Amino acid sequence: MANVFIDGEQGTTGLQIHDRLRGRADITLMTLPVSQRKNTRLRAEMLNSCDIAILCLPDEAAREAVAMVKNPHVRVIDASSAHRVTPGWTYGFPEMSPDQPDRIRASTRITNPGCYPTGAIGPLLPLVNAGLLPADYPLSVHAVSGYSGGGRAAIAQYEGEQADAAPALQVYGLALRHKHVPEIMRYAGLSVPPVFMPAYGGYRQGIVLSVPLQQRLLTKNASAYAIHACLTEHYRHSKHVRVRPGITAGDAERINPERLNGTNDMELGVFANPENGQILLTAVFDNLGKGASGAAVQNLNLLIGAD
Repeated sequence: MANVFIDGEQGTTGLQIHDRLRGRADITLMTLPVSQRKNTRLRAEMLNSCDIAILCLPDEAAREAVAMVKNPHVRVIDASSAHRVTPGWTYGFPEMSPDQPDRIRASTRITNPGCYPTGAIGPLLPLVNAGLLPADYPLSVHAVSGYSGGGRAAIAQYEGEQADAAPALQVYGLALRHKHVPEIMRYAGLSVPPVFMPAYGGYRQGIVLSVPLQQRLLTKNASAYAIHACLTEHYRHSKHVRVRPGITAGDAERINPERLNGTNDMELGVFANPENGQILLTAVFDNLGKGASGAAVQNLNLLIGAD
């Protein structure tokens, strides 16, 4: 029986994790009374008396929580972006490589991937590793997430009294210095930063992410078929990441970003237009599932042997 403390359980990700863990017989959820959740002494006691702490906090608060952990037996899963490129932390994307689950199991400090980086790293890393995609390729990554990706403020904007005034689409990160770019570069094996263009849509959750490729700029053997075969082989044994069968050329079904909501799954696709040498990589998943709480529970399951 693992004692699990969710620090920040009233936030969007924390509530989702709590819902996913509630009722499990192999876990005891430790909680603080609502009135005591900002009591630093009691939080420190909980953080040091649990087996696994899951941090669902703003970045600075997550760093402070980690500093409170003095018990060497406590294992931490940080759902914030505070430690994603910090040395000594294990990246919690089990599908990265065959041995990544073992790295997670052996770690005491796991950093949950960001939602957008999950969708970018998923298709890019296998291609870079296979030599099909140059590490210095001039990539652009476009992603549209449900507004829940913006946290409480965005949810209030779209679901509050002024919801009728909320825009159908908001493109942001226009300074081209988004905090997810270093994370994408490191774990996708890129040597130059991609142009990353995120947006929030007027729906609650779900992400569709796309990466366009020009075949003339890829390595010699990098056809759409080779790319599809590489991704299919990489994720052949994966429980939560799958590749759409075949390559779609010409008219294709439209991609619904909400299709995998409520799951911890991600679906990758390869689309191609052989006439103009263009290839499009896509990823669809739930930003609150594989992009946040689902990934945290997946990592928790690895730590307690429930995977």
